[in-house]
Amino acid sequence: MRVGLTHSLHRLIQQKPDEVACIFEDRSISWGQLGDRVSRLAGALQQVGVRQGDRVGILALNSDRYLECMLAVWWAGACLNPVNIRWSASEIVYSLDDCETQILVVGDNVLQSAETLHEIRKKSSSLKTVVQIGGTALDSGVLSYEDIITAAQPVEDARREGGELAGVFYTGGTTGFPKGVMLSHDNLLSNALGYLLDLPYGEDEVILAAAPIFHQAGMCIVLRALVRGCCCVVIETFDPTAIMQAVERCKATFTLLVPTMVQRLVDHPDITSHDMRSLQKVLYGASPISAGLLERAFVALPNVEFFQGYGMTETGGPYTVLPPYFHTQEGRRAGRLRSAGKAAWGMEIMVVDVDSQPVATGVLGEVVARGPGIMQGYWGRPQETAAVLRDGWMYSGDVGYLDERGYLYIVDRTKDMIVSGGENVYSTEVENVVSKHPAVESCAVIGIPSEKWGEAVHAVIVCKAGQTLDERELREFCKESIAGYKCPASVEFRDALPMSGAAKVLKHVLRESYWKGRERRIG
Repeated sequence: MRVGLTHSLHRLIQQKPDEVACIFEDRSISWGQLGDRVSRLAGALQQVGVRQGDRVGILALNSDRYLECMLAVWWAGACLNPVNIRWSASEIVYSLDDCETQILVVGDNVLQSAETLHEIRKKSSSLKTVVQIGGTALDSGVLSYEDIITAAQPVEDARREGGELAGVFYTGGTTGFPKGVMLSHDNLLSNALGYLLDLPYGEDEVILAAAPIFHQAGMCIVLRALVRGCCCVVIETFDPTAIMQAVERCKATFTLLVPTMVQRLVDHPDITSHDMRSLQKVLYGASPISAGLLERAFVALPNVEFFQGYGMTETGGPYTVLPPYFHTQEGRRAGRLRSAGKAAWGMEIMVVDVDSQPVATGVLGEVVARGPGIMQGYWGRPQETAAVLRDGWMYSGDVGYLDERGYLYIVDRTKDMIVSGGENVYSTEVENVVSKHPAVESCAVIGIPSEKWGEAVHAVIVCKAGQTLDERELREFCKESIAGYKCPASVEFRDALPMSGAAKVLKHVLRESYWKGRERRIG
C-alpha cells in the first residue's frame, strides 16, 4: 500500500468539496473548507519549526479541530502524538519527552488550570512551542490556533505514506511508564480498510464520534469515516444526553461505544424520549461486556445491529469482529456471543503454547496475531519490542482459545493489565506509586469485577508495623502521580501477601475469591 492518511482527503476535496465533512456543536465544515484549513495549519506548523518526521502532540477533547489537526500533522509530514487527557502532568511530560515532542496543540477546557500547562512546560525538556485552541491563553508565549491558521499560507501535502511513521500512541507501561506504540500510515490504513469489509457502511452514513479520539479505538472510527467519505458528527466528551441529542439532530447511523458508555446510554431514563431510529449500527469493544448489559441494550435499541471488536493499540486497532448475527436471538443460540469474533480481513490469529507452537482447537494458549496492522515496535524500547514481536507475530499477552470456525474466546491475560472502563491500567505502574506511600510495606494491584467498569483497580496492601492507611488517603496520594482512573477504587489490608517459592506474589490467589464462578478471569 503506497498511499498515506491524507489520500482520502484529496479524493474528497475533488469529488464532493461542498458536502459536509464534520459537524461539531453548531459548526459544520465541508470537505473543501477542511482541506483549506488543513493545508494552512500544516503551513503554520512548518513555520513554527515542524520538520519531516517530527512529533506533534495533541492534548484535547474531541472536536472538529482535533480532526483537522490530525490531518494537518500528516499533511506537514510530521508524526502524531495523541496525548491522553486523563493523565497527570508528570505522565504527560513523560510521553512528550520520551518521543521528543517539541510542539503541543492544547484544546480549550482540557486542562484543570493554567498552572497545569505551566508545570508541563517547565518540566518538559523537549517541548518548545504550545498552540492553544480557543479560549484565553493559559500561559505566556502560547500561540493562538486560529491566529496561526489565518496568517499562514497553504502548503503542499508532504505525501508521507506506506511504512513511514504516522503516530506514536502511548499505552500503559509494564515497567511503570507508558510505552510509545509506533504505527505507520500502512498500519492505520490497512486496519481501516480491512475493518470496513466486515463493518460495511456507505458514503451516506453519518458517523458519531463519541469515544475519545486520542484512544486508538476512537481514532479508528474517525479514520474509517475519512476513508469512506462519511460525514462525522463529533461530541466533545461522552455524555448519554449528548449522544441522544446528536443522533436525533444529525440522524447519526453508526457509533462506537465501550461497555461503560453502552450502560450509561441504555440505562438513561430519557432514552425513550429521544428519536433514536436513525441509529443502525453500534460497535462495542475495548473491554468485555456482561450478558445482562447486552440484553438491556437489545431492548433499548431494538433497531440497532451490534458488532464487537477486539484488539489493542499494538495492532493498529481491533483485529477481530463479531458480526450482528450472533447478537440476534437465533444467533445467540450458537453460543458465540461470548467470543471476541473472528479475524478481520488482512489479519491472522493463532493460539500458541509456551514454546510458541500452535495448540489444538479449544485448547488454551496465548493469542498471537500478524498482518499489516501490526505496529513497528515500541519507541526507544528494542528489548520490549523483541519480546512481543517474534517471527512476524505479535504476542498479545491474552490467554484464549479458538473454536472450530476460527472464533476467538478470551479467557485471561498473561500480562498484569486491568481494563477499566476501556482504559488500560498496568498493575505494575500502580504498584510503583502505591509502594512509595510511607505507610506501605508491600502491595499488589489486581483487577476485580465491576458491573459499571468491567474491571476495577483493587489494591491489596500490607502496612508497615505501627502504620495505618485508609482508602481515601491512598487515592489522594496516588492522584499526585497517576491519572484518577488508575488509582485504586478499593483497598484491602492484609498481614501478608501470598508468595511463591520464588518469592513472587501469587496474584491468581488474590484474584480467586473475586472471580470464582466466572468463565472469564478478566472483566
